[in-house]
Amino acid sequence: MIRGANVIELENVAYSYGGGELLSDISLKLAPGSFHFLTGPSGAGKTTLMKLCYGALLPTAGHIRLFGADVRGLDRDDIAVVRRRVGVVHQDVQFLDHLSVTDNISLPLMVSGRQAETQSGDLGELMSWVGLTNRADALPPELSGGERQRAALARAVIMSPDVVLADEPTGNIDWEMSQRLLRLLIELNKMGKTVLIATHDLSLIRATKAHVQARVLRIANRRIQLAGADL
Repeated sequence: MIRGANVIELENVAYSYGGGELLSDISLKLAPGSFHFLTGPSGAGKTTLMKLCYGALLPTAGHIRLFGADVRGLDRDDIAVVRRRVGVVHQDVQFLDHLSVTDNISLPLMVSGRQAETQSGDLGELMSWVGLTNRADALPPELSGGERQRAALARAVIMSPDVVLADEPTGNIDWEMSQRLLRLLIELNKMGKTVLIATHDLSLIRATKAHVQARVLRIANRRIQLAGADL
């Protein structure tokens, strides 16, 4: 990545689904080390925009550049390489229930052929960082909602991505756990990671802005707007 270049850039992007336009004329630049919130009512297209930001969807109009490369010019292998630089915490967290928490978190390393790294101290440090050292051998169904979200965050960052995208990461956990997860995301940002969080929780946004300079974006009427200072 060229120093100073945007890690993700959307230019006049539109996305249609089922015959109707869900997003229209979206332009957005995520600079290295920036912190963004994405808000908007349910069904506004937050999850769709997140998927566009890591190449899971292609726009029906406009251009998306990931680390300087237009997604339309990337083949399957290129997209796989790009996605290793983007960690995603999905709204609906999915794990393999027959594998331990540790094995689920280290799965991206195994898929990429780097399973030797799972034996290093790095995995142990990551488990400690998200507060799951004592749950390392547990199976996913045994985890609480907060533990599942922290495990999802650990899995998202185990490849040391440049960007972390979190889609409603606190939607199913209580306020205390939301604050804990948020602190982890702020720590990642302070380490230089670009962070984009989709959320409807304005209290979470206000709490974050006390600790980090965050830009708040809102999807309304299929377009993206800079949210007001009252947030």
